[in-house]
Amino acid sequence: MGENESKSLDVLGLKAYGDAINAVTKGAIDGASAFLGRICLPAAEELGLLFRDRVSHWRAFQAAKIAEKAEEKLKTISDSEHGQAHPRLVGLTIEHGSWVDTDEVQEMWAGLLVSSCTKDGKDESNLMFINLLSQLTASQARVLSYGCEKSEKVLSTSGLVAVYSGVYVSLKELTKITGIGDIYRLDRELDHLRVLGPLAAGMFPNPIYTELGPTYTEVEPTVANLMPAALGLQMYVRCQGSRKSPAEYFELIKSE
Repeated sequence: MGENESKSLDVLGLKAYGDAINAVTKGAIDGASAFLGRICLPAAEELGLLFRDRVSHWRAFQAAKIAEKAEEKLKTISDSEHGQAHPRLVGLTIEHGSWVDTDEVQEMWAGLLVSSCTKDGKDESNLMFINLLSQLTASQARVLSYGCEKSEKVLSTSGLVAVYSGVYVSLKELTKITGIGDIYRLDRELDHLRVLGPLAAGMFPNPIYTELGPTYTEVEPTVANLMPAALGLQMYVRCQGSRKSPAEYFELIKSE
């Protein structure tokens, strides 16, 4: 291929950029492959080839960042068993997570990678959380984290964790949490979270009660209830890299 033809194909002018980051990306990939080899030996070689031959430098670099974050979590999380992860979980985490460049969401992917590690490497229970996280936008991930962190939690008689009351925020606060100012998009984002299962409530305007019944007015601030569902709490814990039960993680009962 001639130089002119090569330039004509590089319509976005990315070739020089790609060449410049190639060495950096290769180093990151090598480090990620080494880590993945320790937690999932059967998939390590295949994943390394996938990075180099089929995945763009951009995706490879994001995947490497997730692996690096996961390695750091393994060093600091005391309840991690430092075992093996099922190849299916590692493959899906890298496949989906490599499309994400938002730091807090990458942290969640790294947490799922860590909490996928068990002594025998056969547990696939994180599959549902991988599927859920792959469907969330960055703003939805922030909403879920906020609701799980701010909610008042109680331990039911059955031993399950429930949220004691709603997590109410104003429209202004919700915009700050999500970075979204479009009220219709915010409504869609919360509806989608509720339909998927991690969120138990959503967005609604405050009613004003009159003699004729409740009415709604733009004068009253629109509020949202970011109360997480039980599924959301369990997902949050796994995304922190922990395999503790929600009751143990949120210190409602002592770990044995």
